[in-house]
Amino acid sequence: MLRSIALSAFVATVAFAAPTDQAGAAESVPSVAYGFKFTDIEGGNLSMEQFRGKVVLVVNTASQCGFTPQYDGLEKLYTDYKAKGFVILGVPSNDFGGQEPGSNAEIKKFCSVNFNIDFPMAAKAVVKGDKAHPFYKWTKAKLGAQAEPKWNFHKILIGRDGQPIAGFGSMVKPSDKVLLTAINKAL
Repeated sequence: MLRSIALSAFVATVAFAAPTDQAGAAESVPSVAYGFKFTDIEGGNLSMEQFRGKVVLVVNTASQCGFTPQYDGLEKLYTDYKAKGFVILGVPSNDFGGQEPGSNAEIKKFCSVNFNIDFPMAAKAVVKGDKAHPFYKWTKAKLGAQAEPKWNFHKILIGRDGQPIAGFGSMVKPSDKVLLTAINKAL
């Protein structure tokens, strides 16, 4: 009897302590990147599921940053490798120096007019700290500090299996040998 009461108390405590979503069901963290969803830059759904089986480079971007010219290199990288199963996902963020203050429509126009961006873009999102998008929390849990953006144009490489491979800081340009080697190995 005592064992039954103790077990019931334990189960109730665990159930009470488990994080829940708004519907009351226990939250589950996806085991692969394909379980995450963003909002696209036009306000629609952008599920990572659409990239299943591809190598994905997720880049937090900003329009008013010293690294903004990397958009040119990212677009070239996307164009050169997309036929091999490679995709770039741009995730605008205003987390660093307030360098992405515009609306999603303004960001989209800026990217189109100035850099002719053709790769998918998410809506503006938080990429660091307690309020970070769940994808960024997941990659940090998987890869550690290398996955946490320290500034704009941080890159996270996801393999065809949906697992994070590596994070690359802002100073790593899209044409950098270390990034290209990692992409080619993943492809």
